[in-house]
Amino acid sequence: MDARRWNRLATLHKLETTYGTDAAPAAADALILSNVTFTPMEATEIQRGRMLPYLGNQGILLSGRYGRMEADIEVAGAGAAGTVPKYGSVLRAAGLAETVTVGTSAEYTLVEDAQESSSLYFLYDGTRHVLTGCRTNIAVTYTALEIPHFRATWVGLIGAVNDVGAMPAVTTTGWVDPVPVEKANTVMSLHGWGAVAESVSLDMGNTLTPRFLVGDERVLITDRSSTGTAVVEARSVATIDWLGRAKARTRGPLSIVHGTTAGNIVEITAPSVEIGRPTIGQRDNIVNYSLPLILCPSTGRDEFKITIK
Repeated sequence: MDARRWNRLATLHKLETTYGTDAAPAAADALILSNVTFTPMEATEIQRGRMLPYLGNQGILLSGRYGRMEADIEVAGAGAAGTVPKYGSVLRAAGLAETVTVGTSAEYTLVEDAQESSSLYFLYDGTRHVLTGCRTNIAVTYTALEIPHFRATWVGLIGAVNDVGAMPAVTTTGWVDPVPVEKANTVMSLHGWGAVAESVSLDMGNTLTPRFLVGDERVLITDRSSTGTAVVEARSVATIDWLGRAKARTRGPLSIVHGTTAGNIVEITAPSVEIGRPTIGQRDNIVNYSLPLILCPSTGRDEFKITIK
């Protein structure tokens, strides 16, 4: 048997009808990913600790076994306004509900009840690892002159591991090419100021908790604390007083609109953002502020929304 090559990878992902029951994703359910890390098994190591009349390692038992995967997904649209992006199932597994307005948009808003789960197949050069009952966290990063990415983290129950021979016939059909983060493509507003920014990152902050009990095993989203960081050019205090706003715990909206062509626009909004303790730095000898962002609910379950247009 030949050695398996890491850069022959495929990931198939599909929402489950019943939690933990393999949804059997196929090639049409493929995700196009980059910067992938896969942990096939995490577990609690139980020491034996028996009293014996001799020395030596007694080995361990592995309990509460689950898998984890992290990967980047390019931030891009769905190809036509009012259709679902190819990565829509990933957003739904992160505790976001999908609402499609035909011809206009697909919105992803926070839900805490009836959250969906997914099955994930990770294949590398003919070997397949199955994770079921997956729940997800989403973070997003925009950096000037780079491609923006969602960073997805999956945690799921370990299923079968087997050799499947040929890799699935995955194509990039339906996946939209991204555009770089720059003035022509990206508009950011923070607390009403049209931001001049070097970067901004946001993290939904889902706590993914594997629960292994008598009678039940599952992964849950047990908490959420959405945060972020914006690195912005330092302008005059009269223009925007970040230290004053941090001290007063002033809340204001955040909006990032990336893309200008219908079918390839992604908007992220947060209505009530507090500014944490600013720090001062520089890039190219231009002073900047690094602003911690604390995304707070305004009326409940509304601190983070993604709209694909």
